[in-house]
Amino acid sequence: MNEYEKRMLALLEEGKAKHQIVAIKAEFEAEGTRVDELLRLLEITRRAGLKVAIKIGGCEAIRDLIECRLYGVDYIIAPMVETPYALSKFIAAKDKFYPRDEQDDVSFLFNLETHSTFEKLDEMAEIARKGRVGMVFGRVDFAGSMGHTRDFVNSDDMRAFVVKSGQVARDNGLELVVGGGVSPDSIPLLSAVREQRLDRFETRKVIFDGGVLANPASATAGMELAIQFELLWLKNKRDYYKTIAAEDEVRIAMMEKRQKGAIKAAA
Repeated sequence: MNEYEKRMLALLEEGKAKHQIVAIKAEFEAEGTRVDELLRLLEITRRAGLKVAIKIGGCEAIRDLIECRLYGVDYIIAPMVETPYALSKFIAAKDKFYPRDEQDDVSFLFNLETHSTFEKLDEMAEIARKGRVGMVFGRVDFAGSMGHTRDFVNSDDMRAFVVKSGQVARDNGLELVVGGGVSPDSIPLLSAVREQRLDRFETRKVIFDGGVLANPASATAGMELAIQFELLWLKNKRDYYKTIAAEDEVRIAMMEKRQKGAIKAAA
């Protein structure tokens, strides 16, 4: 492990011990996580004794599901599941590629991230209950679907949407995770949702157990730690690809010199 990765591991160990960090997240969808990146993330996360979550590319991203099973992913999230039909496709896909006994060790969830999905929430929840699938409320995309900016994510109107989702999740026995623009300013909203049901909440890379909200100071410190982790992750990723991009510079210069010599000799 390089110095960045050692520092990331130390942060995760601290976060697990003090701030109820439970998992680290990657995305095949928006982030386009590459295999080599994922392998580094898996090593750091497993050494810290944490779980791994991956957002796949869509409701029927079969290749992604196969890779999630191969890498032993603990949480699998399907994005942009806006209709009951799309949710049924996700359930059918995970049932096809994950044996029932293996599903007991994995949490499958769909993203509730548009207002049009929210309008079908009761029907979606019934399908999710039968299919053994939970929900992730993505606040930033939800705000965008209504024509709002990120500033809307902690508003009273957003709180009403998420609290209602918590009630539906509670009544149907569904896991509920909240993400999208999570910061210390989100703690009042998250706490209100937890009165109904909130299993976990997540920043871009770090997932917390909802129980940490009982101690707002710890929740705040954990979120600040998550920012440090993500910054280190991005720097590590940047330097890794810089090294790859530069590894053949000397040979390229040598080959160009030979080429110029050959052209000169031929002339």
